[in-house]
Amino acid sequence: MKVSEIGEFGLIDVVAGLVGAEEKTGEAWRNLIIGIGDDAAAWQGEAGVQLATVDALVQDIHFKLDLTSWEELGWKSLAINLSDIAAMGGSPRYALVSLALPGDIDVRDIVFFYQGMLSVARQFEVAIAGGNISRAPLVIINITVFGNAAGASDKLLTRSSARAGDKVAVTGHLGAAASGLEMLTRGLQFDAGSAAMLRRAFLQPSPRVSEGKVLAQRGVRTAIDISDGLVSDLGHICKASQVGACIRVADLPVEPAVKANFGPRALEFALSGGEDYELLFTAPAQVIEVVKATLQPMGCPVTVIGEMVHDRDARVTVLDENGKEFELPKAGWDHFATGKHGV
Repeated sequence: MKVSEIGEFGLIDVVAGLVGAEEKTGEAWRNLIIGIGDDAAAWQGEAGVQLATVDALVQDIHFKLDLTSWEELGWKSLAINLSDIAAMGGSPRYALVSLALPGDIDVRDIVFFYQGMLSVARQFEVAIAGGNISRAPLVIINITVFGNAAGASDKLLTRSSARAGDKVAVTGHLGAAASGLEMLTRGLQFDAGSAAMLRRAFLQPSPRVSEGKVLAQRGVRTAIDISDGLVSDLGHICKASQVGACIRVADLPVEPAVKANFGPRALEFALSGGEDYELLFTAPAQVIEVVKATLQPMGCPVTVIGEMVHDRDARVTVLDENGKEFELPKAGWDHFATGKHGV
């Protein structure tokens, strides 16, 4: 069987099964709180709960050098890792950066790349502590970020704590990143304000680190960052929590500039586009009201878009304005799915 036949998440299940079958007798295993399958790993360290996450970006799969500046690429490469720590309710602390590069890359480009990383690192008080550089036929970026959680392990945000009856909510607005990709790849022309915002949403996302900590502090226990797409990422929560979800398109906080410039396609971008790096979370209604009251004065809107439901098949159902099931235009991101294009 080929990896393209089972897809990215099927392959993750295979690896998780192998690792999960190990006899966990060592101290490292005993201290592990969350392993494969969430936004970050977590373990009990001497100074509290520690977090770690890793992401790889490969040229022409995850990015195209004719669509991004090196500074934007540096920003995004680190920011998406910080978003994983945010989705656990933690604080990012240190980053290790591994680069594989063709020999003809200009040194100035790598300087710009690190300037982009340092900009986002400075904003979130993250230290770039080291890494590695090697040769390759194309650019490969691999970043590991370490962080910590403020409270005990039962205060972590995970994918596996959702319960039927929880409301489903999301921070910010949806669809801008995928729209930015569409704008860049097709060379679309919009007004200067919209064009700048959509480009920034796709190439320089702002991880919701402070917001993630608020979720954890206010009693939310289930969250994920929207990287693969709203429906796909909600599906990850459903699978991990063994419940279903029902969301309504009428309640989706679609970015206004996406509606204005893309019309009917705005829903596709909001539901399946991915890379918005907003926080998708579930909690009882009263907890979400407390979260709203805290985040909205910080300039971060919170929108309830549905609820978790009993469903043995852990499905995500999307309802249109008439309460009928909405047919999704496409699935979210999967590295090994056919028909995908690189970003």
